[in-house]
Amino acid sequence: MNSESRQAHLLKMKTENFKKRFVEFHDKHYKSLLILPILIIILGFIYIGFFYSVNHDFFYKDISLTGGTSVTINSGTVDSSALQNALSGKLEDVNIRKISDLVTQQQIALVVETKSDEQLTKTVLEQYLGYTLNEQNSSFEYTGSSLSNSFYQQLLIAILIAFILMSVVVFIQFKTFIPSIAVISSAFADIFMPLVLVDILGIRISSAGIVAFLMLIGYSVDTDILLTNRVL
Repeated sequence: MNSESRQAHLLKMKTENFKKRFVEFHDKHYKSLLILPILIIILGFIYIGFFYSVNHDFFYKDISLTGGTSVTINSGTVDSSALQNALSGKLEDVNIRKISDLVTQQQIALVVETKSDEQLTKTVLEQYLGYTLNEQNSSFEYTGSSLSNSFYQQLLIAILIAFILMSVVVFIQFKTFIPSIAVISSAFADIFMPLVLVDILGIRISSAGIVAFLMLIGYSVDTDILLTNRVL
C-alpha cells in the first residue's frame, strides 16, 4: 500500500469513527439537544416582541405593502450614500438600492423607494441630480396606500388559511396528537425563524416576500411529514 492509499484509508477510518461517535452521542443526548432549538425560538419571540414595540409591526415593509413611489434612475455615477443623505428629511422613509452588473459588479442604476408622492419625489430628485428625469433616464411607479394595505391584509389571510388547512391535513394524516403537533410546530418554526433573521438584517419585505413565506409552509411541511414518518 503506497502513502496516498494509506492516507486515504486513514481518512476514511477517521470519518467513519467520527460518524459512529456522533451517532452514539446523539442517541444518548438527543433530549438534551432539544434545549438548543427551544432556546433559539424563545429568544426569537423576545426579539420579535421588542421589534414590535419599537416599530409597531412584525417586519419592515417596502412600498408594495405600504404604498409610495419607486424610482429607477439609470445612472452608474450617482453616489447612493450621498443621495440618501440628501433626500433624508425631504422625502418620507427613503430606501435606496443599487443595481449592479452581474459580471463586472459595476453600478448601472439606483432604485429610490419612498412613501412620498410621485410629484414631490421627482422634484426633489431633479433638484439634487441637476437634470430632468424622463422616460429615457428613469422610470416611476406609484402605489396607493389603500391598495397596498388591502393587498397586505389579503396576503396575511392567505397565510393564515394555508397554515390552518395544513394543520388539518397533518392531523388527518397522523391521527395522533404528538406527531401532529411536532410537524405543525416544525412548520411554524421554519417560518418564524427566517422572519426573525429578516428583521435582524433589516431587510424590507415586499409582497413577493410574503408569498415566499407562504411557500415555506409547503416546502417545510413536506420534509417534516417525511421525517416524522421515518421516526414512527
